[in-house]
Amino acid sequence: MSPYLKYTLGRLALFVIVFVLLQPLPLNILVSAMVALLISAVLSYFLLARWRNEMSDRLAASASRRSAEKERLRAALAGDEDAVAAGDRAAQPAPEATTEAAQVDDKKVDEKK
Repeated sequence: MSPYLKYTLGRLALFVIVFVLLQPLPLNILVSAMVALLISAVLSYFLLARWRNEMSDRLAASASRRSAEKERLRAALAGDEDAVAAGDRAAQPAPEATTEAAQVDDKKVDEKK
């Protein structure tokens, strides 16, 4: 399961649990919802720390990939041919295809000898 989904569902579940526990008290529904929101936020800080860290790691990795792609695109727009070639997915053979092509080329060289 995705860390985003786990953390979001965990926060929602904490809110619902606290909200339901506050229902027997003689409070307005909006007041109990605000209190439940505050209490669930504090509880999630301690109870969901591991899921929050997983989510932040995934977000940081995604942000670094986006910034690297942004820099590559800027370099390509500036005229850097290496950056253009690095981003051209059609020109890059799959890793398996590269090794198979190298093996075929090696066999052809052996046959010519």
